[in-house]
Amino acid sequence: MSASRPENIVIIGSGPAAWTAAIYAARANLNPLVFEGEPVGTELPGGQLMLTTDIENFPGFPDPISGPELMDRIKAQAVHHGARVVSELVKQVDFSQRPFTLTPNYSKPVTAHTVVVATGAAAKWIGLESEMRLAQQGGGVSACAVCDGAMPFYRNKRLAVVGGGDTAMEEAMYLTKFASEVVVIHRRDSFRASKVMANRVLTHPKVRVEWNSQVAEVLGDDFITGLVLEDTRSGEKRALEVGGLFVAIGHTPNTRFLAGQLDTTEHGYLKVAPWRTATNVDGVFAAGDVIDDYYRQAITSAGTGCMAALEAERWLAHHGIGETPLLEAVDG
Repeated sequence: MSASRPENIVIIGSGPAAWTAAIYAARANLNPLVFEGEPVGTELPGGQLMLTTDIENFPGFPDPISGPELMDRIKAQAVHHGARVVSELVKQVDFSQRPFTLTPNYSKPVTAHTVVVATGAAAKWIGLESEMRLAQQGGGVSACAVCDGAMPFYRNKRLAVVGGGDTAMEEAMYLTKFASEVVVIHRRDSFRASKVMANRVLTHPKVRVEWNSQVAEVLGDDFITGLVLEDTRSGEKRALEVGGLFVAIGHTPNTRFLAGQLDTTEHGYLKVAPWRTATNVDGVFAAGDVIDDYYRQAITSAGTGCMAALEAERWLAHHGIGETPLLEAVDG
């Protein structure tokens, strides 16, 4: 880091989007600086994949690979090509003047010509110690059915989904392909999901709903064996045997440190130009789950990381720094 000369590109984040952006920026000789963050509670550098045991849908890995190992490999590739890493969170940014200023938790402020925000989105959890313990050790608790539901561990078991919105409905329907039964647990007496999505769940022969219920405890030492459900009206508790728990109560984009300097969608995700990663601030780009409330997959995050790095490289070239990458379509 240099206090006097601005960085060409600073990447904030440490998931697939951030490290892919770092790989592309490093190979373009932009000498990228990556703020990978630091552990805070259940949040770890590497993002949501740090809570994923086996990944079977990332191209190039015919055998399952753990989330932490995949992140280690992508990071190692970025470092191999010259990315520099600071293990700190960025607590404040100033995008009101150029070069931009970024203030880390402990180090001196850094200035940059371009910035890629790839800070992801944190899954909302119920907040139980037993829930987090089993999620962190791969014990059958997950916040992403599409990521984990197809694993052999969950096959032909009764699986529970917590939530009542469209995401919970999608997770429940996806799990019907693999589960013997899917139990949707909702704290109210009706879903807030769209009528179409709710009807699909309510009419599916493999799905039943536990209305007016919340999870009071997750049972199991090394692997989940069941749940303790609490009636939200009477407080009465009962046990439910399950072989997996999927928490689908939403995500929170990690954007608080931006202090509203970038435009967001109605759900709080950073808003970017269609099929691009440019934000409303010229020279600031965003990638990964911080812009995506729809796909939320490692491979789509990596793709947008690539896009952000190429757009930043092009921005720098147009301002007299570096060479322009070939992005326009050409004839012939």
